[in-house]
Amino acid sequence: MKCASCDTRRCRQGKDCTPREVQPEYASEDLEMMKAASKIEANFYMEKTRLEELVLFAKEMGYRKLGVAFCVGLENEARTFCKILEKDFIVESVCCKICGVDKEEYGLDKIRDGRETTCNPIAQAMMLNRAGTELNIIVGLCMGHDILFNKHSEAPVTTFIVKDRVLTHNPAGALYSGYYLKKRFGLEKM
Repeated sequence: MKCASCDTRRCRQGKDCTPREVQPEYASEDLEMMKAASKIEANFYMEKTRLEELVLFAKEMGYRKLGVAFCVGLENEARTFCKILEKDFIVESVCCKICGVDKEEYGLDKIRDGRETTCNPIAQAMMLNRAGTELNIIVGLCMGHDILFNKHSEAPVTTFIVKDRVLTHNPAGALYSGYYLKKRFGLEKM
């Protein structure tokens, strides 16, 4: 498949380009998520922020306990985010530096000399699994750490903030800068 290169987008009108064996059978929980997402899109298209949509989605799904896995570098954002969620939900939050493990213990590269505590995304997932969260939300976990967190989370996961230190946590900004696209990747802005 090369959907990103397709110019016709006939799938929007119902054309099926996939092999028959790719058509999934949605399990009941998956179908409930699809219904909740569709309801929010249909009723609030272009009206709600991602934060508002997240709250609506969690309510629509009947979730009561949410987990927030956050980067210590976004602790202020995480604190505000959790205060907002706590208006409607029980919220468990886990910082990336949980357990205080030295990077040297795993032979990890360090940013500076001396002791450096590693992020611990698997422990974050384990703590939220233990707490029985029904939906986990990532707030700024590092590249790779977010993947490990997703892999080990028992609850479904969504991302609220994607870490991008250079573009103030807006990684899509790289796609909108014609200068950057040309200089870094040799591409003209589409």
